[in-house]
Amino acid sequence: MKIYTIGGFTEVGKNMTVVDMGDDAVILDAGVYLPALIELQEEEEQQQSYSEKKLRGIEALPDDLILDKFGLRNKVRAILLGHAHLDHIGAIPYISYRYRAPVVGTPFTLAVLKKILQDEKIKIPNKLITVNPNSSFIIKGKKRNYKAEFINVTHSTIQTSMIALHTPEGVVLYANDFKLDNTPVMGLPPNYSALKRIAKQGVKVLVVDSLYSGANKKTPSEKVARALVEEVLMTIKNEKSAIFVSTFSSHIARLKSIVDYGKKLNRKIYVLGRSMNKYISAANEIGMCPFRKDIEIGSYKRQVESILKRVSKNRRNSLIICTGHQGEPGSILDRLSRKKLPFEFNPSDNVIFSSKTIPVPANMANKENMDKRLRKAGVRIFDEVHVSGHGGREDLRDLISIVKPEHIIPAHGSTQQLTPMIELAREMGYKAGKECHLMQDGQVLEL
Repeated sequence: MKIYTIGGFTEVGKNMTVVDMGDDAVILDAGVYLPALIELQEEEEQQQSYSEKKLRGIEALPDDLILDKFGLRNKVRAILLGHAHLDHIGAIPYISYRYRAPVVGTPFTLAVLKKILQDEKIKIPNKLITVNPNSSFIIKGKKRNYKAEFINVTHSTIQTSMIALHTPEGVVLYANDFKLDNTPVMGLPPNYSALKRIAKQGVKVLVVDSLYSGANKKTPSEKVARALVEEVLMTIKNEKSAIFVSTFSSHIARLKSIVDYGKKLNRKIYVLGRSMNKYISAANEIGMCPFRKDIEIGSYKRQVESILKRVSKNRRNSLIICTGHQGEPGSILDRLSRKKLPFEFNPSDNVIFSSKTIPVPANMANKENMDKRLRKAGVRIFDEVHVSGHGGREDLRDLISIVKPEHIIPAHGSTQQLTPMIELAREMGYKAGKECHLMQDGQVLEL
């Protein structure tokens, strides 16, 4: 068996791993590198479609062209997606046509993918196949079939899966982006019994989200974030001021908490931004958006401006959930801070960031500059009303103890971020270089 680490092993983003089983190969995820895209996008309204060539030029796509070099392109039998984040599915519209293979994911993941294809006006030849959480899909190989299980796990978006690919040499467990949250606000808890079962069958290799392998902690449950949202929203004293909340558009559980407490404040709840609309509509289509009737969405320029004019006249009764928690150029909050929309902040208006700045230089600079503009307007800022969607070192220790893999490949970060995973594996009896492998983009590991 060969594992090709195509993307997400040298940076946070453009995740893509390929398993080569001889006659057949399977692609796991195909994401974009968001910092490169953010630099490209200027205005949220300017709905530009980018070409594959342009995106490859700025290194926003995983370099899957190396599969041609190894003669793997025509062996790919399926493209399996773990969850709905762009750094895991965003490259599908641009590269999936290169493979005669279906694209398979949970209902929410594929609903989001379809919205992206619709927005970008792109048609792909691949068949899109939905698989419910905790169900499996049979991949038709050249001489044999393979089972791919979508094992439910928790993360910062709904219907996230660890993918267990059953091969003649054991299970390849792709656990890229997860936390072990036994009390999620929405959706099912992690399926520990399935993980124990595949451990008994034998896990050949674990490709694992090691972004926070250096953080000595267990990542708290989403119910903790819900309590933080409640704490901030329910104790804001200046009742005459507007409340703006920014969070990840894909975080449906977090949006639910914000809406729930917004209703308790008797405020009219508006949701602004195209990406917010995309994820909420996808959740609604699969019956997982219990708050849809409680909000008014504005995604296009005219709608956004009309809502903001109303909010301006009725601050005390309004709560606005909007894009811009990373200070992204062209997002709603960025444009508000630059006075490019028909709303001006008053001193003591409230801006809540139910998020953490993703630690890449572009994001950190954008967020810092936006904060400065907001402070200049006299706005009260509540930062990091948030818990992460990624497991810490102790979650990783627990996962390895449950699945007992023969080999471990750390994923989802720079070499610096992935190195602590090697140390943890060593603590747990794995030999670095022999059983735990620090890979980079574009490398191949033969097991």
